[in-house]
Amino acid sequence: MATRRTFLQSAGLALAALYSRPYLHASDRPVFLEEFGYGDVTLAPGRALDQFENTQSVLMGLNEDSLLKPWRLRAGLPAPGVSLGGWYAVNGFCPGHTFGQWISALSRGYAATGDARRQAHVDKLLALYQPVISGRFYKNFRFPAYVFDKVVCGVIDAHQFAHSSQAFPILDQTVDAALPYLPSHALDRDKPQLEWRASIGDNTTPDYGWDEPYTLPENLYLAWQRGAGARYKKLAGRYLLDKTYFDPLSEDKDVLANHHAYSFCNALSSAMEAYICTGSQKHLLAAKNAFEMISEVQSFATGGWGPNESFVAPDSSTLFNSLSSTHSSFETPCGSYAHFKLTRYLLRVTRDGRYGDSMERVFYNTVLGAKRLEPDGHAFYYSDYNFEGKRVYFGDRWPCCSGTLPQVAADYHILGYFHEGDTVYVNLYHPSTLRWTTPDGVAVQLEQKTRYPLDENIALGVRASRASRFTVRLRIPAWAQGATVRVNGNRVSPPVSLGFATLRREWKDGDRIELTLPLPMRLEPIDPQHSDTVALVRGPLVLFALNTEAPRVTRQQLLAAQRGPGQTLEETVWHAQTGSGTLRLVPFTGLGEDRYTTYLNVS
Repeated sequence: MATRRTFLQSAGLALAALYSRPYLHASDRPVFLEEFGYGDVTLAPGRALDQFENTQSVLMGLNEDSLLKPWRLRAGLPAPGVSLGGWYAVNGFCPGHTFGQWISALSRGYAATGDARRQAHVDKLLALYQPVISGRFYKNFRFPAYVFDKVVCGVIDAHQFAHSSQAFPILDQTVDAALPYLPSHALDRDKPQLEWRASIGDNTTPDYGWDEPYTLPENLYLAWQRGAGARYKKLAGRYLLDKTYFDPLSEDKDVLANHHAYSFCNALSSAMEAYICTGSQKHLLAAKNAFEMISEVQSFATGGWGPNESFVAPDSSTLFNSLSSTHSSFETPCGSYAHFKLTRYLLRVTRDGRYGDSMERVFYNTVLGAKRLEPDGHAFYYSDYNFEGKRVYFGDRWPCCSGTLPQVAADYHILGYFHEGDTVYVNLYHPSTLRWTTPDGVAVQLEQKTRYPLDENIALGVRASRASRFTVRLRIPAWAQGATVRVNGNRVSPPVSLGFATLRREWKDGDRIELTLPLPMRLEPIDPQHSDTVALVRGPLVLFALNTEAPRVTRQQLLAAQRGPGQTLEETVWHAQTGSGTLRLVPFTGLGEDRYTTYLNVS
C-alpha cells in the first residue's frame, strides 16, 4: 500500500522531470504564495504580542556604545561604554554575534508598527557600524561566517523593512572586509577541523570548525533578490552545502544523524532559496525530504527536535534516552526560527497545509512559552523534555537565542496569512487582524477572534469597502476530523484540498465565517520502540504533567483528563484521575517554575 511518504517521493520525481533545469526566463518561474507585509497584520493582546513588545523594548534599550564595543576593539579603535558581557563581549564565546540579528528584528519591528523611533534607531546603529567595518574583526575569529551571515541578514532587512538608504553600501563594505577570512566554498561543520583549516590557512582559531555558514546562501540570495547586485547571487551558490548534504537528501538518503540540528535545519532554507532563485529541483527535493525526516524521525510531540543540539540516528532510542539523560532537549528560539522559515517556504511553494500544521505545533508548544528576554541578557535557550523538566534561563548571558527570539517574535506577523491573486490563505488560528487589498482594489479586513487552541471555535469577521468576489482558504489540520464551516450562520461544505477548505463567493461588509475544529485527545509515543512512553496531545496542544514523581496512570485515565476553568492557555489546567491521585496538566505557555514532564509511562 502506498504511504503518504512514498506518494510525496513519487510526486517529487515527477516534478523533477518537469523542472530539471534552472529557469531560462523569469516567465518560467512557478508562482508561489506571497507573504503579507509585517504591517498588514495586527496581533491582538496576548502572549505573542507581549513577546514581540518585550523583545523590541529590550533591543531599543541597549546602549549603542556597548553594542559597538566588540566591533571597535577588534578593529583597533577606541571603544567607550560598558561591555554587554556574556557571549557578546570581546572576550566572550562569540563577540558581537547578535548585532546583525538585532538590526534585523528592529527593522521588522518598524515594518510591523510604523514606529519611527525604531527606524531612526536602525539608521543610527548602521551609521555607527560603518566606520568600524574591518577585516580585523574576522581575523583569528572562532565564527567568522556565522557573524558575517547575521550582519548580512540585518543589513538587507534594514534596506527592505526600514528603508535604509545606507544599507547596500554598508553591505558591500562588509562583504569586502569579511571575504578574505571566509572559506572559499561550503564547509560541513561536522567534518574534521583540519579540512576547514586547510580551506582558509592558519589565519583562524583552532575551533574554526564550529563555524555556521548554513544560511549564507539564503541571505545572499535574498540580497540579490532585493537589488543588491549580481555579485550576491554568485556568492550564494558558492556556499550551498551540496556534496555532503543536499545531494544525498535530494535522493532521499537520511544523512541527518549526528549533525548540529539547528544549523542543518537552517541550511534547508538556503536550499529553498536556491530553488526559488535558480529553479534547482534538487534543492527543493532536498528540503522536502529533510522535512519528512525531521517530522517523522527527529521530532518530539511538541514539534521540537535535536536533543543536545544533535539530530538522532533513525530507528534508534536516542529520543527516548534523552528523556532521562539531558535537559537540553530543543534549542527553542533558534530552532523555532529555523522551523518557521522552512515550513513557510514549503507552504508557499506547495500550498500544502501540512506544513502549516507543523508550524502551528511548534508555535504553541515551544517558542510561545519561552521565558522573557531580560535587559541584562538572560535568555531562554532549551526546552526541557526530561522526565524531571523545568523552564530555566540559560547560564550565559546573551546566547545565540537572544538573537533569534526577537526575530521570531517579529515574524509572528507573517506566519498567519498568505495570498496569491484573489485568494487569501488563513494559516494560523490566533487573535489578529489582516488588512488586504484585492487585485480589483477592494480594501478587505479579516478580524480573527478565537481562544483556540483552548476552544474549538474560530470566528473571522469580514469588512470590505464594497462587495467583491474572492476566495478564502482555511487550513484544516490533519487531526481535525469533523471540522465544520459556517458563513453568516449557515452550514456550508467547502471542498478541501491539501489541507485547506476553499470558500469562494461574493463577500460583503459584515460577513462572518465560523470554523469549528474538534480538539481530540490523543496519545503520541516517543518512538515506535517505546509505545508506552507517551505525551498527551489535545488538538495541536501538548499537555505537560506537573509532578514531583512518576504517577501511576493508564491510557484511559490520561485520555479522560478534564479541563478546568480558565479564559487563557496560561490560566487553564487539565486534571486526570490516576492511581497516584489527581494529575495536573498544563500547556507549555502555562508552565511556571514547577517541575514537569512531557512524557508519561502508561500501563
